[in-house]
Amino acid sequence: MFRLTEMLRELRDATPHSPSEDGRLQRPMGPRRDPPGPVVIWNLIRRCNLKCKHCYSISADVDFPGELTTEEVFSVMDDLKRFRVPALILSGGEPLLRPDIFDISRRAKSMRFYTALSSNGALIDEAAADRISEIGYDYVGVSLDGIGETHDRFRGQAGSFDAALAGVRACVARGVKVGLRFTMTLDNYRELPRVIELAEAEGVSKFYLSHLVYAGRGNKNRGDDASWSITRETMTYLVEKAWAALERGEELDFVTGNNDADAVWLYFWARGRFPEQAEHFRARLAQWGGNSSGVNVGNIDNLGNVHPDTMWWSYSLGNVRERPFSEIWTDVSDSIMAGLKRRPRQISGRCGTCAFFDICGGNTRVRALQLSGDAFAEDPACYLTDAEIGAPAGERLTVRPFRGFRHEAPRL
Repeated sequence: MFRLTEMLRELRDATPHSPSEDGRLQRPMGPRRDPPGPVVIWNLIRRCNLKCKHCYSISADVDFPGELTTEEVFSVMDDLKRFRVPALILSGGEPLLRPDIFDISRRAKSMRFYTALSSNGALIDEAAADRISEIGYDYVGVSLDGIGETHDRFRGQAGSFDAALAGVRACVARGVKVGLRFTMTLDNYRELPRVIELAEAEGVSKFYLSHLVYAGRGNKNRGDDASWSITRETMTYLVEKAWAALERGEELDFVTGNNDADAVWLYFWARGRFPEQAEHFRARLAQWGGNSSGVNVGNIDNLGNVHPDTMWWSYSLGNVRERPFSEIWTDVSDSIMAGLKRRPRQISGRCGTCAFFDICGGNTRVRALQLSGDAFAEDPACYLTDAEIGAPAGERLTVRPFRGFRHEAPRL
């Protein structure tokens, strides 16, 4: 996850407002600091009440046999705590379909995990919202793929947008921290401004733009992925939107995921707007370091299989029924894990020669694996040009101001 608003806040605070101000980022960057253990995204159940077009787990409204029992989940949680995992993102499928979801969540909170719920929102009625509020989740993420019929079409069910929005409102009304997730494709990118406007109007805390990953149904429908030009327009819009919100003192945080080239794009933008801060800001982005699959983020699926992240369901590192997560995660005899944990990673193609590799870390490995069969080939969804990734400085690094999606100009 790339915390866009957080990075922009650092850029703003580091920009001198008078000749006597030096700016906070003028201090040398310290070493990169990884969390003690990985954030674990845990797909506790594969069943889902919807059938989403880009679902990485290929979920459906049926029971999938062999899922971890409550007791097995609790045992794994004990190991994760000993391993110093800081956060659990409880997901699915639709996690609210699991009968023991609130028991698991309550125990996670009592163990002092940062505990988040990842839901499609359609099952969050008033009673469920009461339970969510009582548990005290640190965060609830709800996916919206557009407004009204667009969302319903992506989710495969009429009325799913209205149900999800009602769920968001019920949580916000109870003081729960809620965020909206939006997966961008050719079919819905024009609705991005409307979804952000909705987030602002409904008082949610975070907006998360996800780039499409070629996993599950997302791989089947990868022909719908946004083109490079659309992605570039979208990222310029999002950066300018996040900057404007920050300048106005609004509390909506913007983050992106599944395309670490976003950090390089932000550097290009910052170079054009604040050239005197650009190289210090570049050092901060390099300190962040880009993709952390297999290092700072991991995944456990409904059957107990461990993956480098949620998009790697086609590749298992081991199963928690056979070995503790802590042992699986530290085992670099697996060639994929060894490659992911290596610093710097050894990536071929465009990624291997990129002047900004230290910022993005080679981007998303699953897309490379799906298209080339090589997990350490270049990421085909990097939207930077050959000239840009080979240029350490110059006009090519300046992002033009956003002028609308092909002559559409949403409000900033």
